Amino acid sequence: MNPSPAIRKVFQGVASRQQMFRMFDRHAQRPNRWEGDASPLYAGEWFEITEVEHDYMFEILPPLWIRGSMFAMREFLTGSVTSVFFALRIDGDIRHFHGYCDLSDGQAVERMRVAIIERESRPVRAMTREERLEHIWSITADDYRGYAGDRWPEAACGKRTILLYGSKTGSMLKLLDDLTDDEIAGKLPVQLRHLPSPIAA
Repeated sequence: MNPSPAIRKVFQGVASRQQMFRMFDRHAQRPNRWEGDASPLYAGEWFEITEVEHDYMFEILPPLWIRGSMFAMREFLTGSVTSVFFALRIDGDIRHFHGYCDLSDGQAVERMRVAIIERESRPVRAMTREERLEHIWSITADDYRGYAGDRWPEAACGKRTILLYGSKTGSMLKLLDDLTDDEIAGKLPVQLRHLPSPIAA
């Protein structure tokens, strides 16, 4: 199914508590939710949170483990994937992040820590096309996003869809991955529409 298991930022900016809890299960509407291994959907996803939310999550349950400035949640989301929370010094400031790591991979947490620091240390704010699509998916209400079903071509079935407005024919469903640059800009919050790509940064 859609997102690849690569490490990926799924929200631009710092998530509020409401946004954080909503993004904990960004794939709740997926078809056949209770069938198969959903680990690749979640493993590698990460986003920034506030210190308050970081500390709140630390106090909910005793962590599975604490390693320096990182801790893992005791409850697993799916398979061997669980929430890992990071407090990382980036450009002199301590910032806080949530990520889903597959703990069956002994290097997953360290790879994510390094990837977050590398991504957030860029001198200019920038977003890749993939980050723009993931942000759109994260901020879109469940009623306006979904998954292609059996009425779609077989190659599209199970892929993420998004509802678009303003076309000549009114509203329409489109595969998230097929959005044009103009459609992506129209779905992003105003302050994110003109951020450069990393290549242009």
